[in-house]
Amino acid sequence: MWYCDVAPGHPWHGPYHEFEYGFPRTEDDVLFERLALEIMQAGLTWELILKRREGLRLAFEGFHTETVAAYGEADRARLLADARIIRNRLKVDALIENARRILALREEFGSFHGWLAAHHPLSLPEWVKLFRRTFRFCGPEVVNEFLMSLGWLPGAHSEACPVHARILALQPPWSIT
Repeated sequence: MWYCDVAPGHPWHGPYHEFEYGFPRTEDDVLFERLALEIMQAGLTWELILKRREGLRLAFEGFHTETVAAYGEADRARLLADARIIRNRLKVDALIENARRILALREEFGSFHGWLAAHHPLSLPEWVKLFRRTFRFCGPEVVNEFLMSLGWLPGAHSEACPVHARILALQPPWSIT
């Protein structure tokens, strides 16, 4: 079953399916947010993450990469006490560290998007190896959903889904390899 079969009309999944899932984006903070959401979702439902998304945005200050990268122990403690988010120490620590790693990628590639583009195209197993070398808490499902959600891998929508045609018109990276 496709996400396209269950998401339309749903109060949480519908808007994400129609306007975000599979659409290519280039902004570091947007890419970081999507990676953060996928990490937070590991072992949980996507609906729970969508419901907590606004709380996560507030707690992580808009997923502003530089801000999160500068977090220290007081911020970590604040996050772990914040009921709006997923209060998993490993996930919180991974998000903070991954923000720092994105800043490091900027030194060599100019941006997180630049790093992705420099490695495209790769197979999913190759992407997983690269993400595991580069980031924390990035297993196969996190990497697959992150890349699909931003147009680096195909499969976000069925070809029969009207959103698929809208995404194709934007020439996502998977469509031009």
